[in-house]
Amino acid sequence: MSSSLISLLVIIGLLVVVVIPTVAGQLRVGFYNASCPSAELIIQQVVQKRFASDPSITAALLRMHFHDCFVKGCDASILIDSTQSKSSEKDAGPNLTVREFDLIDDAKTNLEAACPGTVSCADIITLATRDSVALAGGPSYNVPTGRRDGLVSDPSLVRLPGPDLTVPQALRFFTAKRLNLNDMVTLLGGHSVGVAHCNFFQDRLSNFRGTGKPDPDMDPALVSELQQTCGKQSTAFLDQNTSFVLDNQFYNQVLLKRGVMRIDQELTLNKASAPIVSGFASNAGGFQQRFAAAMVKMGSIEVLVGSAGEIRNNCRVFNPTKQ
Repeated sequence: MSSSLISLLVIIGLLVVVVIPTVAGQLRVGFYNASCPSAELIIQQVVQKRFASDPSITAALLRMHFHDCFVKGCDASILIDSTQSKSSEKDAGPNLTVREFDLIDDAKTNLEAACPGTVSCADIITLATRDSVALAGGPSYNVPTGRRDGLVSDPSLVRLPGPDLTVPQALRFFTAKRLNLNDMVTLLGGHSVGVAHCNFFQDRLSNFRGTGKPDPDMDPALVSELQQTCGKQSTAFLDQNTSFVLDNQFYNQVLLKRGVMRIDQELTLNKASAPIVSGFASNAGGFQQRFAAAMVKMGSIEVLVGSAGEIRNNCRVFNPTKQ
């Protein structure tokens, strides 16, 4: 993908400015303006370079950000490598297919060269995800920074919503993090990009809940398409229409019973979430605005600020303990 096309994607992305209350010692937009003025540009350049050769990084970074924030908050605990003596979050089942850790490493290396010991790995995840969203045709938005990196990475703490949950079941995970139904439906719109492994929805294609038949809430044409796809490869696009564009087409797809994972289709079957889906399906701009706001809200879950945590020198390991 050419640099001119990347620039065009950034230009046409809807600019959304999310206003949040400024609290002393908390996150704020422009946190690094004085300490590392080029921080956001350095991260953006790394993301642009990677996106040019692999537009699937948007889905990967969205997943990484979500999986990080929903454990101990947005503290980059997902980046820690396991050692022979101690496992980390990376060893947890839901995280075994998380990727783009090397992209975060590249950004960190460049930031350490420009501003040593200044920019947290947690902020790198948040900013890189934001930049990849814009490159995929999603909204451009400001995110507050000032997160610090966590000191714990424990695989036993990784409890994330699965693909087969009902809306009420999934919502419990979100409300535990002070996110509401609208936030959940909005954030699931991230499924507009990316793929799902066939084993996550295989039962919907032939033996839904032990019936020996496909899921009646899935379009038969999609059942046939996915059977063919999964017969040849291990993954399928979550949005069969605009697979690499972060737009509102995901919602139009589920309204047509073309949700690949059961939780996606459940959004149209629940009386509380169905109107939100219909609203986003008919209002692309409204979805973009809400998505930006929901990403900022998610990125503020249980953050470490001030003197809490640390600023890692290497995103994969905790800093050496000072004696």
